[in-house]
Amino acid sequence: MNIKILSANANLYSTKRLIEAAKKRGHNIEVINHTKCDIVIEKKNPRVYYKGKPIENVDAVIPRIGASVTFYGTAVVRQFEMMRCFSTTESMALVRSRDKLRSLQILSRAGLGLPKTIFTNYSKNVKEIVEQAGGAPVIIKLLEGTQGIGVILAETKKAAESVIEAFNNLQARVIVQEFIKEAGGADIRAFIVDGHVVGAMKRQGKEGEFRSNLHRGGTAEVIQLSDEEEIAALKAAKAMGLGIAGVDMLQSSRGPLILEVNSSPGLEGIEAATGKDIATKIIKYIEKNTD
Repeated sequence: MNIKILSANANLYSTKRLIEAAKKRGHNIEVINHTKCDIVIEKKNPRVYYKGKPIENVDAVIPRIGASVTFYGTAVVRQFEMMRCFSTTESMALVRSRDKLRSLQILSRAGLGLPKTIFTNYSKNVKEIVEQAGGAPVIIKLLEGTQGIGVILAETKKAAESVIEAFNNLQARVIVQEFIKEAGGADIRAFIVDGHVVGAMKRQGKEGEFRSNLHRGGTAEVIQLSDEEEIAALKAAKAMGLGIAGVDMLQSSRGPLILEVNSSPGLEGIEAATGKDIATKIIKYIEKNTD
């Protein structure tokens, strides 16, 4: 089987592990920088060119699309889909997952628990926004932020109002969310492949840090999900249309609350915490869908 990984960095842990797993199972696999691809759109003859040559005889693609190039990366994935290639992440699901507001609306419609979230069109009535979120402290997130960047904990009402006003003046779109105190600066990442939780870890922010992202110095340990948490994670991935997903949740007094559903979850943290070979599970998922 011929597999292409769509990645701008062949040296990333996740990319290298996928290559290793695919080769062990006897597949041909290659990394292609999707930002360097050219798309040819023609009646009944969709093509993708890379380094001046057409990419042919591809059975499957594994999109590892960075948030900053979502638009073009998605276009490349969509072109491969038109060429009858299986994609581990469908182009429409990728688009949905990268839109934080749309994602929350989809998850809400699916009946999943969420932190109360407020979004406005640069409203001047910032006091009411903070009150609608349950009052200070509140979490303020840039809609375009990733890996904990652009996420602020405003501990007082005055601070929250000042931050929201500042972002509004910069025409930067934000969402305001209630702060879940009982989570204690920790969250859960459930890794899902083909409708199954294949690993889960609890991520704890470093001392004095409310964000639990491993990129920000957080730590991770393996965790056994409760039935309620597992059901919520699987339901969230299904609602987003993702065969592979990293579902981030908070543990709260009212049950699991979904923070985000990541369409390109990294393998390094989850494999290190769980000791599981998740890369091979992804390759097996491709095999199942390309027989």
